[in-house]
Amino acid sequence: MLYLLLSVICSVAVGVIFKIARKWSTNAKQIVLFNYLFALLLCYAVFSPDVTAITAETPFLLYGGLGILLPVVFLFLITSIKNIGIVKTDAAQRLSLFVSILAAWLLFKEVFSITKLIGITIGFLALFCVLNKTADNTKSDFKYPILVFLGFGIIDILFKKVAAFTAIPYTTSLFVIFSIAFFCMIGAVLYEMIVQKKSFELNNLFFGFLVGGFNFGNILFYLKAHQAFSTNPSTVFAGMNMGVILLGSIVGIVVFKEKLSKLNYLGLVLALLSIVLIVVST
Repeated sequence: MLYLLLSVICSVAVGVIFKIARKWSTNAKQIVLFNYLFALLLCYAVFSPDVTAITAETPFLLYGGLGILLPVVFLFLITSIKNIGIVKTDAAQRLSLFVSILAAWLLFKEVFSITKLIGITIGFLALFCVLNKTADNTKSDFKYPILVFLGFGIIDILFKKVAAFTAIPYTTSLFVIFSIAFFCMIGAVLYEMIVQKKSFELNNLFFGFLVGGFNFGNILFYLKAHQAFSTNPSTVFAGMNMGVILLGSIVGIVVFKEKLSKLNYLGLVLALLSIVLIVVST
């Protein structure tokens, strides 16, 4: 249970860092770039990825898709946190599991129980309630949490395909995907610096180091939690999603004084209920 708790803390910490970073003169693309640099270094040091396992049979198209999508959705996440706060963004990210669940139903013809269908229905109702505008943020742009919702859902689907490709160890695949994301962000940052004349700021390196460390910690402890609960993966699944929503809500409301309406609070309760129903139905 300790690994699961640490994974939840690391996940929420990423949002907290971005919330704090907005008070400084930071550049989101540079932070994401250094995030992947430090995550890559930690991945290499801890997992010792076997790059010799990569062959012509490697699904490079899949890796490339994830390598591009990960930093793009990460930037949506940053913008969403700055725009509507940690509570709603974390909820949108965790409710993205419904995208992959719907894909399993519509694309892969998985048979769903009544309980799971009820959970999915409640989940979409929860998303509507959570993202409902409060009186003090009627001008907020809600396309970013929607993009976070859809983006992380698609990422989840692609990562499941990566996990199914057992010819290469999962940690090696992760190293390759992070490498692609890193080089994509190098291109984006160089474009900003050369064409848009954006300057390099040292504090972006600092925040990137923090985000990369916690981002990697989230992955490491999540994998260790699955190893510890190898006979009961639904415990990890439910604990992670519910834990992030609960801790993210506490931090957002208590520490950053984010304001929620009664409908938003109802959405958080419905989100937890929907996750419970989906886990019970598996």
